[in-house]
Amino acid sequence: VNMSSMDLEKLKMTGAGRAIAVLTSGGDAQGMNAAVRAVTRMGIYVGAKVYLIHEGYQGLVDGGDNIKLAHWHSVTNIIQLGGTVIGSARCKTFTTREGRLAAAFNLVKKGVTNLCVCGGDGSLTGANIFRSEWSGLLAELVQKGESITDTLAKQHDHLNIVGLVGSIDNDFCGTDMTIGADSALHRIMEIIDAIMTTAQSHQRTFVLEVMGRHCGYLALVSALASGADWLFIPETPPQEGWEDLMCSRLEGSRVKGSRLNIIIVAEGAIDINGKPISSNYIKDLVVKRLGYDTRVTVLGHVQRGGTPSAFDRILVSLGVEAVIALLEASPETPACVIGLSGNHPVRLPLMECVEMVNKATTILFCSCRSFENNLNIYKLLAYQKPAPSESNFSLAILNVGAPAAGMNAAVRSAVRLALAHGHKVYAVNDGFQGLANGEISAINWHDVAGWTGQGGSLLGTKRTLPDKQMEKVVENITKFSISALLVIGGFEGYEGVLQLFEARCHYDELCIPMCVIPATISNNVPGTDFSLGADTAVNAAMESCDKIKQSASGTKRRVFVVETMGGFCGYLATSTGIAVGADAAYIFEDPINIHDLTTNVEHLAEKMKKDIQRGLVLRNEKCHENYTTDFIYNLYSSEGKGIFDCRVNVLGHLQQGGVPSPFDRNFGTKLGVKAVQWISEKLTETFRQGRVFANSSDTACVLGLNRKVTSFTPVTELKDVTDFEHRMPKVQWWFNLRPMLKMLAKYQTSFCEYVPGEIEHVTKRSISIDCGF
Repeated sequence: VNMSSMDLEKLKMTGAGRAIAVLTSGGDAQGMNAAVRAVTRMGIYVGAKVYLIHEGYQGLVDGGDNIKLAHWHSVTNIIQLGGTVIGSARCKTFTTREGRLAAAFNLVKKGVTNLCVCGGDGSLTGANIFRSEWSGLLAELVQKGESITDTLAKQHDHLNIVGLVGSIDNDFCGTDMTIGADSALHRIMEIIDAIMTTAQSHQRTFVLEVMGRHCGYLALVSALASGADWLFIPETPPQEGWEDLMCSRLEGSRVKGSRLNIIIVAEGAIDINGKPISSNYIKDLVVKRLGYDTRVTVLGHVQRGGTPSAFDRILVSLGVEAVIALLEASPETPACVIGLSGNHPVRLPLMECVEMVNKATTILFCSCRSFENNLNIYKLLAYQKPAPSESNFSLAILNVGAPAAGMNAAVRSAVRLALAHGHKVYAVNDGFQGLANGEISAINWHDVAGWTGQGGSLLGTKRTLPDKQMEKVVENITKFSISALLVIGGFEGYEGVLQLFEARCHYDELCIPMCVIPATISNNVPGTDFSLGADTAVNAAMESCDKIKQSASGTKRRVFVVETMGGFCGYLATSTGIAVGADAAYIFEDPINIHDLTTNVEHLAEKMKKDIQRGLVLRNEKCHENYTTDFIYNLYSSEGKGIFDCRVNVLGHLQQGGVPSPFDRNFGTKLGVKAVQWISEKLTETFRQGRVFANSSDTACVLGLNRKVTSFTPVTELKDVTDFEHRMPKVQWWFNLRPMLKMLAKYQTSFCEYVPGEIEHVTKRSISIDCGF
């Protein structure tokens, strides 16, 4: 559905007089509240009445006070809460026609013909059945004389359904990620990180059981993110004799110096004969065969709990899209699910998705390209295979720019895969400066053990560029016979490799493959949608803002002005703003003037008069040279006097600290593997007359993720799309999220800036690439 700006402006007229109801059903998932908030506010924004249905389908059947008219502030301050504030229940009554008859009666009495359901495949299947029976249910109500007249039935003769997939299992077809899956991974990784410290102290083996029903996504991704020793998932049952192989592997890791073992088991794990593999069976096996002190931890419902991650909150974009899809729907429009495809919402025919899930056995999830890729990478990096013959190539790895979470994960995977390819691997300390100073040493498989979960840069990193010390750089490349460079870093990493490429005309020694893995919290490297570290930084900023907002609870009305990092790039401020429900986010790319600041002050003053206790304004550190953080604080303090007071918080370097998020651990691991695979291919292609000679533009590239495809873009091609003065790309995909931020803060903004989702059919091909990160 490609809508023109005129169509979007008509949306407000379409919403007037309409009624939308939203419910959450089935198992709860973190992020459901953010979705409910988005649907509620977007519905009210376009002029519709919005009803909140409490206790899921049970509340829809029971009616009465379970169906409540919402106003704007009904969903204030819920975005950071886990679970679902409107409740969820599994309702057997709704599976009967009598139950659906009562539900139809309750909706018609409220004038509702648009229903948004947030739940799993069972909940969405029930919604589609309800929709298909709607006209028959109304006819039956008219016939029974249940206060539903023929005229009223004709006025509500069609029910529009839109689904949002809420499930921590990430087991729904057609969408990259389901609401709650990323948050569940955060809970799992927090527990694994904590357990690893005690396991190391006592030289213990831990068997960790995670949820997921028949889908091993949570187990697989957490194993990849933690570097677990062994993994059991239903998609790939172990072969006969796995017990001997697993014990041998565990024993081998202890012999090589490891003080702990981590085994991750999906709750649906089975052997090749279909027999369940329990965590207690594994524990008893390890104790009996190896005599290791072994403990079992079943994570259980902890995985459903806690505050939603930044990613699950930013999925509010799906709630906004759901409202637009409902208002555009006609009797001929099939019920749809709002999914995510490469950072963009898409509309998927509901029953196509459900049918795929119903047909799905564990084979389906294993056939997903991303799932299979994750599994292959895990197997590749989990343990060292017999040493291959030497390739006579050597790879130097260095970090450049400011530290970013995920750098160490990328180094670990790159080191291990390069060694598996037979290359010699050098670690370079302190970036290009270390390369010039000869701070170069060989690094081996076990040197990078445990690096995946470490924050910062264990190699050390500096912002120094190579142009001032090119002679020394070339000298050391020659001295150590370096055949290729892998640079993991931010804008300086990209700019440094560009300088090396442009110096090839003067130095043949620089005619070697060079690859940049973008790693910076600013997310400002051209050639990629995401940089390593950005997700962790957004989560760190979000958690700080949650605490800042909470500090105002029960006190007088207060507005917080919070400064984020990011240089001139506003990604961090914008994403954090959406994740915390900020009232405004000032960034360089969206210029502000004194009129905008005045409007914001008036908006907050009006909000405070309605007894809202707190307001939050984010400011990117370089959004404006004159409208500084102190200036905005003083302006708000002066203009808000007598209505609210103001406080300033500069988040600073805490945005660079902490352990990497699950996304950054896995993203870094996968980019490290991709980079080495590409480098190995280029080394083979460019080896001639006894040496590597790579002088074409496609041998110096940035490895980026664009939509959901990883690609290698020559650094020279990126020059035209790069703003070198402000150190960022000229066009940035996330800028399209800003209208949504403004809408959900109740600012009037033009709909023509919003890019609506398109219809995508769920085919085997689409499933093969739609299985999360």
